[in-house]
Amino acid sequence: MTWSAGLLGFAAGLLISVVTAPVGISGAVFLLPVQVSVLGVPSPAVTPTNLLYNVVAGPGALLRHHRTGGLKGPLTRLLVAGTVPGVVLGAVIRVFAVPGPRVFRLLIAALLLPLGVWLLLRTLRPAPARTARPPSPRATTALALTVGVAGGVYGIGGGSLLGPVLVGRGAPVAAVAPAALAATFVTSLVGAVTYALLSLATTGSVAPDWLLGLSCGAGGLIGGHLGARLQPHLPERALRLLLGGLATAVGALYAVQFVG
Repeated sequence: MTWSAGLLGFAAGLLISVVTAPVGISGAVFLLPVQVSVLGVPSPAVTPTNLLYNVVAGPGALLRHHRTGGLKGPLTRLLVAGTVPGVVLGAVIRVFAVPGPRVFRLLIAALLLPLGVWLLLRTLRPAPARTARPPSPRATTALALTVGVAGGVYGIGGGSLLGPVLVGRGAPVAAVAPAALAATFVTSLVGAVTYALLSLATTGSVAPDWLLGLSCGAGGLIGGHLGARLQPHLPERALRLLLGGLATAVGALYAVQFVG
């Protein structure tokens, strides 16, 4: 890795995490195309490199949420219980089955694009008042398991998927953001270790690009802490609009890549 690539990775991690941390997204879903298209990280090494970014960047925001008590409550435990076994399964699938990136782009676009638009419209033009009904604990863990598999296969943190779904079902952003970031951190740590172990038994680019992952993660560590500090000062409506906008942007990005 060259110095210019390292600095670019640091800057990308910093800028992305400042914007995404307030709504519980690590930013890995945005960093993935940067690593592939700009920094030239080979597949499947890009997946554990992205997971390494989450491991290094995660404590920045989590430390802030821990101090404010945002990590307490059952939601964090439910998400971790689902995503951890999911990421191990996803890593095995990625190494031995190697799903094509086009399928991933299609699935992400099909899920996030309409979900993001719906969240934006619902925030801008609220429906008649009614009692919010977040997913049940069993449904939440099942959702986290599915997201964990996606994280293991493609190296995304999972917050970009968990956040819009849970907030769209009525959970407040202030509760979802720290829980999603905590699940992302634990899942990415398990996933990175899984890939490191799989690299000992397989050939090819399976191990992470350690220097690049650490460079991006260092930027994310600083940016995540700054983003977490911003969150309490932003109103719920602004956070919902930000989350909806990010979900729409990610969905549109992968839709364009799929078509192209």
